[in-house]
Amino acid sequence: MIDDLDRIMSVMETAFDPNWGEAWNRRQVDDALLLGNCHYYLISPAGTPVTGDEEAAGFSLSRTGYEEEELLLLGVKPQFRRLGLGRAILDALRLAAARRGARRLLLEMRRGNPAQSLYCDFGFYSIGERKDYYRTQNGERIDALTFACDICDGNLSNL
Repeated sequence: MIDDLDRIMSVMETAFDPNWGEAWNRRQVDDALLLGNCHYYLISPAGTPVTGDEEAAGFSLSRTGYEEEELLLLGVKPQFRRLGLGRAILDALRLAAARRGARRLLLEMRRGNPAQSLYCDFGFYSIGERKDYYRTQNGERIDALTFACDICDGNLSNL
C-alpha cells in the first residue's frame, strides 16, 4: 500500500517548478509532520479525500498556531489543474483549521506565483511583503507576499 508521504512526494515532484526552489524534500515534509502541529490533506482526481490505494492529485500542508493556520504548501499535479481541486483543497483546509480553533489562514508566496489568483478569489488579502526574500536557482531575488484569509466568527455552521 502506498503511504501518504509517498503520495505527497509524488505530487511534489510534478507540481513545483524546480527553478523556484519551492518544493520540499521528503525529509522536510516528514520532519514537519512529526512536530504534531502540522497537518496534511490529500485530494483525489475526483475531488474527494484520498482513500486506500487511490492516487493523489493534490495536497496541502499546514501548520497550526494560536487561532491561526499557516498554509505551508499547496500543490496540484499539472494534469489535474483547472478542475477546481485547488479550491476544494482550500475549502477542506478552512474547515479543518476552524475545527482546530483557527480564526484565520495565513500564507506566503513569491511575487508572480500564478496561484495568487486562486488565493485572492478564495478570500485571501494582502497583509505585507518581504523584499528580496526568495532566491531563484540563477540567483535572482524575488519578493515574498504575505496573505491572510478570515475563516469565521467561531461558528462552524457557516462553513
